[in-house]
Amino acid sequence: MSFIDLSIFIIYMILMLGVGFYFMRRNSGQDDYYVGGRNIGSWHIGLSVVATDVGGGFSVGLGGLGFLMGLSGSWMLFTGLLGAWLAAVFLIPRVKSNPDFEKFYTLPQIFQHIFDRKVSILAAIICFVGYLGFTSSQLLAGAKLAAGTFKPLDLNVALLIMGIIAVVYTVLGGLKAVIYTDTVQWIVLMAGFIFIGLPVSYYHVGGWESIRETLPAEYFSLTNLRWQDLANWGITILPIWFVGMTLYQRIFASTDVKSAKKAWFIAGLFEWPIMAFMGVSLGLLAKVAFEQGLIAVSQEDLDPEMGLPILLSTVLPPGIMGLMMSAYFSAVLSTADSCLMAASGNLTTDIFGRYLKDKKDGFVMRMSQLFTLIIGSLALVIAIQMTNVLELMLYSYAFMVSGLLVPIIAGLFWNMRSPLAAMTSMIIGGVVTAGLSMLDLNLPFGLDPNFFGVFSSLAVFLLVYRLQK
Repeated sequence: MSFIDLSIFIIYMILMLGVGFYFMRRNSGQDDYYVGGRNIGSWHIGLSVVATDVGGGFSVGLGGLGFLMGLSGSWMLFTGLLGAWLAAVFLIPRVKSNPDFEKFYTLPQIFQHIFDRKVSILAAIICFVGYLGFTSSQLLAGAKLAAGTFKPLDLNVALLIMGIIAVVYTVLGGLKAVIYTDTVQWIVLMAGFIFIGLPVSYYHVGGWESIRETLPAEYFSLTNLRWQDLANWGITILPIWFVGMTLYQRIFASTDVKSAKKAWFIAGLFEWPIMAFMGVSLGLLAKVAFEQGLIAVSQEDLDPEMGLPILLSTVLPPGIMGLMMSAYFSAVLSTADSCLMAASGNLTTDIFGRYLKDKKDGFVMRMSQLFTLIIGSLALVIAIQMTNVLELMLYSYAFMVSGLLVPIIAGLFWNMRSPLAAMTSMIIGGVVTAGLSMLDLNLPFGLDPNFFGVFSSLAVFLLVYRLQK
């Protein structure tokens, strides 16, 4: 990376920190810090939702899928489209129009309202652990991008840089800083993909004829995947739209039901087909470059998720490279900051809330900032121990889905409000998924541990509920 690239990147990061400082001076309490004053418009919410959900992890992960399997990798985000639109139709009216929820900040507060405080604390712990891992995956994604494009930079040093920037402006500005920077970051990312990454990479590898001659036909097919791939993505990604703390924060931050639903429809369309095909197409071009010998890494040493940043560092001229890297780091930060806010909200509101409820708003906000700083530091430590962005991200999703999906659906939609059934299903679902993941067994039909965690959670919930009746 040249001096001009580095200068552009540094200026961009300073601007992001400036946004955090600006909103720090304007935030007056928890309503501002955690739910943006509850009056943010649909386009800002929608772009923030898609930036958070896709973000750096899926940007890097989609590039890795495009490298390994071609265009069929785009189906991963089709499950995001389905999840967003189902949540818009069914979840948002239930949550946003309920007057009992109008002062809530977090998902576990809904658990407390439906069940009891013990259930809400367990939900908060599950959310906290899940978003801690998810934040780590985003920091790792950013570090991989930095290390792949700026050769002298060590991966761990890159992690420290990413962690400090993401944590500082999130600590300062809260959800308003997160949502407004997400809007800018998503526009920068899309512009970088459309006007820089795709056309320059396409030209550099020799155009369509060269691409077709280099890769086998299945790379251009939408059927180059197993049914298990689609099933595993579906059971992990689609339900997150019903249990994601970051998404509930944005429902609470929306002006009204209509505005929130519009935001979710916008987010779904940006996920698939727009982002899905751009991400895998760039990964596919990285595979072409690798096969042509343009990426000077051996087959044994190449991490598929590093193929794309290495390609961009090879093909982009000075100046343009800095803009494209700013675009990619935008994606990383847009998810990392939201996950930090979610985990911080769990600690401040759900776990330590009873100790802070009689304190002044200024003190509570300072504690919120302290929790955000501590969580960001923990996420950085976890990221240093991991190697695969998509794997860490999907593990985090799976843990939250298997623990939270069944009780929230049962309580909100089926009016089955048994605290004991909720508690046992959350424990069993989370333990089964985590246990099978750690054991790394060959599971039936090639399905992910999350499948067995969700169905175990459902079976236990129904059993306990029936026994109580």
